Amino acid sequence: QMQVVESGGGSMQPGGSLRLSCVASGFTLEHNSIGWFRQAPGKEREGVTCISSSDGSTYYADSVKGRDTISRDNAKNTVYLQVNSLKAEETAVYYCAISLSAIYGLTAGDWDKSDWYDEWGEGTGVSVSR
Repeated sequence: QMQVVESGGGSMQPGGSLRLSCVASGFTLEHNSIGWFRQAPGKEREGVTCISSSDGSTYYADSVKGRDTISRDNAKNTVYLQVNSLKAEETAVYYCAISLSAIYGLTAGDWDKSDWYDEWGEGTGVSVSR
């Protein structure tokens, strides 16, 4: 059974950092594109970042470029999201998602489209406040 489980969320003050983890089971992460999404209270889910299976290309939402980093540890079958300089408006549930259908990987034009992702974790909460 394919599954991803997120962890690493918590409460932080603005300016703080967190590393979120996404551990996969039932499949090999490096063969699939992996995305991180987040959903803030009262808002729609949005794409944060993605690492594509095709060549390891990474894509970021404009709002997190320069602050967040996605990385993959194939030996641990885990993808990480390093979130730095957190802002209050980034309070959200963060989700890890796998794309099984994008067999050639994802691109800059489609990485943040939820329809490309087939398996989702239950999310990990991040709260940013003073």
